[in-house]
Amino acid sequence: PRRPVCGRADEVFPRQVVGLARRLTAIHCNQVVIGLSGGLDSALALLVAHAAFQLLDLDKTGIHVYTMPGFGTTKRTRGNADLLCEGLGLKLETIDITPACRQHFKDIQQPASLHDVVFENTQARERTQILMDKANQFGGIVLGTGDMSEIALGWCTYNGDHMSMYGVNGGVPKTLVRYIVDWYALARLAETE
Repeated sequence: PRRPVCGRADEVFPRQVVGLARRLTAIHCNQVVIGLSGGLDSALALLVAHAAFQLLDLDKTGIHVYTMPGFGTTKRTRGNADLLCEGLGLKLETIDITPACRQHFKDIQQPASLHDVVFENTQARERTQILMDKANQFGGIVLGTGDMSEIALGWCTYNGDHMSMYGVNGGVPKTLVRYIVDWYALARLAETE
């Protein structure tokens, strides 16, 4: 198994947690919405949210987690999302974005079979629209999952996954995300032994 750089994770993760906790306190908010893809960035954002809610002694039912499968969603990534939510005791809701994306392609006269930048960006933007609307329904905020490397290199979709009300991973480079998630998992494993 990988051996995480624990010293760095020991510093970064608590800062992410305290940063989110301070933001929630400042805006008098106890509801967050997050899109969980099954990848590492969204996993880290969810772990930070869970820890911030514990720190503030907030009811974790205020963490609203959504998986939004589209054209390329795999069973593996969906399985990762299921396992993470189960382990944290959180409810994972599914909203299939495929019908909405198909309707959008029809509206703009874009062939769904053309797998170009429109095809990819439509999915990111649909997911973000859902998350923003859900946050509005709950009076909460959307937690962004994009990391510092994605933001700096322009890998985030404009009006898509670059938008949120609070980006918990915005100061964490992609190379560190995996180490922090590994560190968290090993720390929790050590607690159970």
